[in-house]
Amino acid sequence: MDMDIWPVLPDTERDQWNHLPGRTLGPLRMDMHREEVITALAAHGFTAKSDGYSPGWDPVCFAKEDSPLSQATVECYFSTDGEPAYVQVDGRLGPQVTCEGIRLIGRVPSQLAQEMETHAMGHDIGVRYSPTGDFSCDGLQLELGAQRAGDHAVSWALFFISGDDHSTTRDNAPKAVWHRW
Repeated sequence: MDMDIWPVLPDTERDQWNHLPGRTLGPLRMDMHREEVITALAAHGFTAKSDGYSPGWDPVCFAKEDSPLSQATVECYFSTDGEPAYVQVDGRLGPQVTCEGIRLIGRVPSQLAQEMETHAMGHDIGVRYSPTGDFSCDGLQLELGAQRAGDHAVSWALFFISGDDHSTTRDNAPKAVWHRW
């Protein structure tokens, strides 16, 4: 019996997604509705399960059928109008997401922060740190975090449509997104 509860997929075994801020995330368009998201991810081998209740949100979790754990690899939080407001990609088992040429998922957090900082300086864009110390670039409409992978940590990402006010959007995110294990 395989007792490894901390598997981390190598990039070669992950779906490869691209993120265009405010427009697309892999097979998802940010203006899709709940059933369209479920259908789009099913076409890529993800199965959906409703994740119960999160105050003010309709969460749906997605995992690949051959995933080493039953843990969600992608979580979508839909607003009351049925559009996705937040999409979280798991750092250990989720798709690899690239934005502006930077691989975001399953990375050593300090190496990812260094690449993000280089990108920000090269493009003269603002930077910010989350309350947990994770680095992000303004305008990419994402928040980064780190989750445990045994004795190591890997990066995960939360994607959203923010407009110009990143702090309000981050502050309004479902509380469940900040508790990755």
